[in-house]
Amino acid sequence: MNAKTVLLLALALLAGACGKPPAADTASAAAGKPGADAGAKTLNVYNWSDYIAENTIPDFEKQTGIKVTYDVFDSNEVLEAKLMAGATGYDIVVPSLNFLGRQIKAGVFLPLDKSKLPNYKNLDPKLMAIIAQLDPGNQYGIPYMWGTVGIGYNVNKVKALLGDKAPVDSWALVFDPANAAKLKSCGLTMLDSPTDILSAALKYQGADPNTRDAATIQKAADLVMKVRPYITYFHSSQYINDLANGDVCVSVGWSGDVFQARNRAREAKNGVELAYSIPKEGAQMWFDMMAIPKDAKHVDNALAFLNYLMEPKVIADDSNFIAYANANAAATQYVDPAVRDNPAIYPPPAVMDKLFLLQVLPPDLDRVYNRAWTAIKTGR
Repeated sequence: MNAKTVLLLALALLAGACGKPPAADTASAAAGKPGADAGAKTLNVYNWSDYIAENTIPDFEKQTGIKVTYDVFDSNEVLEAKLMAGATGYDIVVPSLNFLGRQIKAGVFLPLDKSKLPNYKNLDPKLMAIIAQLDPGNQYGIPYMWGTVGIGYNVNKVKALLGDKAPVDSWALVFDPANAAKLKSCGLTMLDSPTDILSAALKYQGADPNTRDAATIQKAADLVMKVRPYITYFHSSQYINDLANGDVCVSVGWSGDVFQARNRAREAKNGVELAYSIPKEGAQMWFDMMAIPKDAKHVDNALAFLNYLMEPKVIADDSNFIAYANANAAATQYVDPAVRDNPAIYPPPAVMDKLFLLQVLPPDLDRVYNRAWTAIKTGR
């Protein structure tokens, strides 16, 4: 008999002695449904690091009386491991769309009760149609933010090392060994994400970033391996501060992270001038999606939080703070013009046409990516 069983038996005996079942036992008796203790004024959220305005959580707590526990991660793989293991302890998680698509197939999420999401009407129909490619009928996920994978760079340091004609508008800046070798002295970093980096390498090579051919994927891995000696580190959040402080000069990263770094540098008045490029060969367009795990215990609270985040002014505040685009059409008027009118954050149609969406990887190709990535990170 395990500890959980012993505890339940003890509660049952205690309930019998008192002539009334305890509240927790009454709730759990509801056929094992998710949200068993939904009446509790608590909410557990698992989101990406450096990814929400400072006032968003406190304002929600004040408005609703719901206490939020807010934990962070910095890779889809970390989140997916928790989801696949089950019993995450979270009521809302935020996977990227291609991971959400795979996790939907694995049955780890609850379908959204849109009757409790009156602000759902504010979402951009065009973007929701794109998302529906991997979340059919938009049944499981609400878009939080979206953006691109591109190149953040220190304008002055790159110019000093590569000259006025530095290919800052091309993946050649990081994937051409001749360029990477020169950038080593000032710091070159990449996301610790196999799909993000290898899809960029595939695009640079003129290949389909969603190819299902293992040999083609290996060619992209070989390309990254050639510049591996010049890469300072692989990490998915450290580069924000390092770019801002001038400790590294080029990072393959997420659009908003680079703009956060730029804003920090400007606030510090440290002379670091940062820019962000969506490479001309094309780049990945991604969506981070809010979803409710099947084992969530506070489903109504989760829905209340999702609806709150779809309030136009609330999500606009988040965009203004973290410099990412949101998918809320009604919020656009409230987004700071410095963010809204920045073509690297809200790309114009001509650039949008060159963006691609990562599809769900089948398990066999997932293994190909992971093996290749392990070899790249270890350098062998």
